[in-house]
Amino acid sequence: MVNRKELNPESSPRAAFGALVRSSREERGWTQEELADATEYSSTHISAIETSRKPPTLRFSRSIDRALGTGDQFERKFREVKQGVLLEGFPEYLGCEARASEIRVYEIGIIPGLLQTHEYARVLTASAVRRGAITPEQAAERIQVLVDRQKALVRRRPPMMFVTMDESCIRRVVGGREVMDRQLEHLVECAKLPNTVIQIAPFEMGERRTLNRPVNLLTLTDRSVLYYAESEAQGYLEREDSSVNAMLTEYHQLQAEALSQAASVALISQLRKGTP
Repeated sequence: MVNRKELNPESSPRAAFGALVRSSREERGWTQEELADATEYSSTHISAIETSRKPPTLRFSRSIDRALGTGDQFERKFREVKQGVLLEGFPEYLGCEARASEIRVYEIGIIPGLLQTHEYARVLTASAVRRGAITPEQAAERIQVLVDRQKALVRRRPPMMFVTMDESCIRRVVGGREVMDRQLEHLVECAKLPNTVIQIAPFEMGERRTLNRPVNLLTLTDRSVLYYAESEAQGYLEREDSSVNAMLTEYHQLQAEALSQAASVALISQLRKGTP
C-alpha cells in the first residue's frame, strides 16, 4: 500500500489548499490519476499540490474547478493563498509559540507584536490597507491574531519572554506622538512583569550586533529549541540542532552587548520625556 502523507491544513494557506484538493477529489471517489485525466496536469503534480510541495497557480485552480465542477471555489482559495493575512509558515510558528515555555525575540524597526498596543498595531495595519497590501478584512484578522497571541502571555503559567529590540524600534514614530507615547509606556509596564525581560540593542553597538534580521526562538516544554525567521516570500521554522544552536548563540551574544533592562527602561523613559 502506498504511504499516505497526513495533511495539516492549519500549518499554512498552501497546506489548506492542498488538503481541500484531496478532500474534494476523494469525495468524488477519484484517484490522483483520474483527476489528472480530467485536467492538463500530471498525477505527480497533483500529489505535489496536495502535500504542499508545490504552490498552486491560478491556471491550476481554474482547471480543478472545471474538473470537479466546483464553480470558482478553488480560484477563490488560490487568491486566499496569494493574499492571505498570514505569511506562509507563520501559522505553524503560532502553534508552537502558544505552547512554548520560553520565547526569545529580536526585532528591527517596529515594536515586536507581542508587546504592541492595539492602537499601535491598528496604525500599522491601516497603513498596509492604504497601500493596497491587504484588505480591511485582512487587517481586522491580523489584529485578532495579535490579540490571541498576547493572551498566551497572561495564561496561568505564562512563558518566560526575552525581548531584544534594535534602538530603531523605539525611535521610529508610528501613528504620531500620542500613539507612540502610549506604546513606550506599555513597554515600561511590560518590563515590570516577572516573566518579561526587555533590552535595547543601541545603535552604538555597531558591528557588534550579531543579528541583522528579526528572529524568534522558542523553547518548548520538552526543552527542544527551534527558531523562526522570514524572507519576503515566506516564513520557516528551523529545527536542525546545529542551525538552532548557532542562532541561539548569536542571540545570547546580542543580549550580552545590549543594554540591561534597567538601562533600556531608562532610555525608553527618556524618549517619552522628549530627551534625545
